[in-house]
Amino acid sequence: MKIFFCFSISIFFVLVTKAQNTHFITEGKIEFERKLNLHAQLTDDDSWTDEFKKRIPQFKTTYFNLIFNNNKTLYSPGREIADNNKLWEQPAEENVIYAELDKKWAISQKKIFEKTFLIQDSTRKIQWKITDEKKTIAGFECRRANALILDSIYIVAFYTDDIITPGGPESFSGLPGMILGVAIPHEHVTWFATKLTAIPIKETDFKIPVKGIKVNNAALKESIKSSLKDWGKWAKDYIKAVML
Repeated sequence: MKIFFCFSISIFFVLVTKAQNTHFITEGKIEFERKLNLHAQLTDDDSWTDEFKKRIPQFKTTYFNLIFNNNKTLYSPGREIADNNKLWEQPAEENVIYAELDKKWAISQKKIFEKTFLIQDSTRKIQWKITDEKKTIAGFECRRANALILDSIYIVAFYTDDIITPGGPESFSGLPGMILGVAIPHEHVTWFATKLTAIPIKETDFKIPVKGIKVNNAALKESIKSSLKDWGKWAKDYIKAVML
C-alpha cells in the first residue's frame, strides 16, 4: 500500500507539473491563405474552356488576418499579392467578419457586385464530428473534424486546442479550439493558417464593420437569388460562394 501510495503521488505531481508548463494561447494574430481552384470551376468540356484555362492560373490565392482575444475574433483581408488575377473576381475576397463567440453573435461585411451588405445574425451552428486524424498546421498539432453546412456542403476542418478561442476563418467556429484549416472539396476552396503571431490584442483593435445594407443571412440569400434569377446554373454556385 505504501508503494502504491508513493507511486500515485509521483504521478499526481507529474500531471500537475505538465499542466503548469502547458501554455494556452488566448490572444494573437493568425494569417490565413485562401486558395480557390479556378480551373475546377470551369466544368464545360469544350475548346473554349480548354483555351480559357490556358490563359488563367489554376489557383487564385488571397490572404486574410484573424485577430482574436478570448471569445472575440475579427477576420479581414490581409496582404495583397501583386499578380493575383484580379480580372477573375470571386465572392468573399473582401469579407470582414467580427464575432463574439460566447454570445453566438456575428457582424459581417460582404461586397457583392456593386453593393455592400452588413449582415447581423447569430453565428453559424455546425454539428461537428471530431475524428482521430491529426495534421500539423503552422506548427500546431491539429485534430480533424467533419460537418455539413448549408444543408449539403461537406467540409473538413482542423483545430488546435492550444489556442482556446473556438473560432476560425470566415464563419467557421464551434470546435474546442481555434480552427487553423478548412477544406471544402466540392467547392474547390481551402483556408489554411500560415503563421501565428502571439501579440496582445486590445479592444480597440477590433474594428467592427458598420457600413452596408443591413440584413440577416436569410434576407441576404433572398436578395442575391432575386438579382441572379436569370443566371441559370451559375446562380446556385454564386449564392453558395457568398453564403460560405
